[in-house]
Amino acid sequence: MSELAHPTSNQPLGRETLVEFPDNRLLIDLCGPYDQNLAQIEQALSLQIVRRGNVLSLMGEDEAQEKAERVLNALYVRLEAGKGVEPGDIDAEIRMGGAEVNTGTRDGDQLEMFKAGGVEIKTRKKTIEPRTEAQKAYVQSLFQNELGFGIGPAGTGKTYLAVAVGVNMFLNGDVDKIILSRPAVEAGERLGFLPGDMKDKVDPFMQPLYDALGDFLPGKQLAKLIEDKKIEIAPLAFMRGRTLANAFVVLDEAQNATAMQMKMFLTRLGEGSRMVITGDRTQIDLPRGVPSGLRDAERLLKNIDSIAFNYFTSKDVVRHPLVAKIINAYEKDDPH
Repeated sequence: MSELAHPTSNQPLGRETLVEFPDNRLLIDLCGPYDQNLAQIEQALSLQIVRRGNVLSLMGEDEAQEKAERVLNALYVRLEAGKGVEPGDIDAEIRMGGAEVNTGTRDGDQLEMFKAGGVEIKTRKKTIEPRTEAQKAYVQSLFQNELGFGIGPAGTGKTYLAVAVGVNMFLNGDVDKIILSRPAVEAGERLGFLPGDMKDKVDPFMQPLYDALGDFLPGKQLAKLIEDKKIEIAPLAFMRGRTLANAFVVLDEAQNATAMQMKMFLTRLGEGSRMVITGDRTQIDLPRGVPSGLRDAERLLKNIDSIAFNYFTSKDVVRHPLVAKIINAYEKDDPH
């Protein structure tokens, strides 16, 4: 890309920054339908953006202007590289402080660490990019360690990113199969009273794992991989007695595993396998007095090399903005 192709800016007297974009077609995509993308940046950074031809005028606090300019430039570079700009991409750029230019991936890369620190996970259906620094560190640790923990509140992408990394490594030939598991703990419901056979009873508990896989693999391919046992989705109790070799293994909702179940699961790790444990310590559904295996493992394993612990907070929630506020409210009310 030539020097002239980059957006240019200058800051006149007064609280205004002018950012010029040379390609009007890309600028239309940058602004979004009815300038929705600009509105999202305005709301997040508390400033005003006015479009004047191929120039965007930024008005507000100096720090907000500088950050908005970085974000706009980074999104423009995405468009120049042939990528789209979705609300999630805007959210990611705002959270990560705006990426530097020239941060596109090379064709064929499965995971590319760029000079700006970006991370991308390629799957069959989409490319996933971490939206927060904690998510980026988490993804990097999953590629670098044989056993990793992701601990934090709902909506922070712990399971979604773990499944994405698993699909990536499977497609890249690094593992032979993917195994996803959850404790089938009753959170107020009774399994015995649900209709159908055991699979019918258990599948609703596993649905979030099916949903994540469906985001990364075409439906027919996913069904064939499940049929061929290349992808397995099973309750934690079904893992007993197995040795999981050359597999990418995820235990989701691990706060609902007992200490004995957690020990059983962790010792399934076989040659050539990767294992990820995800959970939220604030959502334990175990009977009163039964200790959580997640807390137990965290206490016992935190000083062992090659085991990574990654933590998330409400700042890493990437669902609806209200979710982060709800989590914050509950955390403030929790005496522990």
